[in-house]
Amino acid sequence: MDKDKIQSEFQYKAVRSSGAGGQNVNKVSSKVELIFNLQNSCCFTDEEKTRLFEKLATRLNKSGQLVLKSDEDRSQLKNKEIVTKRFFELIEKALHVPKIRKATKVPRAVVEKRLKTKRNASEIKQSRRKLF
Repeated sequence: MDKDKIQSEFQYKAVRSSGAGGQNVNKVSSKVELIFNLQNSCCFTDEEKTRLFEKLATRLNKSGQLVLKSDEDRSQLKNKEIVTKRFFELIEKALHVPKIRKATKVPRAVVEKRLKTKRNASEIKQSRRKLF
């Protein structure tokens, strides 16, 4: 995954942030929206694209764009860094292919040990019984 090539396809949009901040909120556009068109991207192979479409289906809009927003900080630059970092974390997580689990048998020694402890417990309980 070439991050520089992917970043060249980003579209950033600065928007006025909501919430607390006093008069400064009304003047400064500190909220950042990252728009990435996954459908028209040339950075990913067809297999990767299908995997991303499956994993990120709920986050994509109708035109196949992934839109991430950040208004955590008062600085537009920091919000841009936050949203970019979040994007790459999201993509890496979506592209991760889990290892296929191989079913294995329980080792014979483990089975024998379990049966031996059961036998010992049974013998202890039998020795506690009263003989008539």
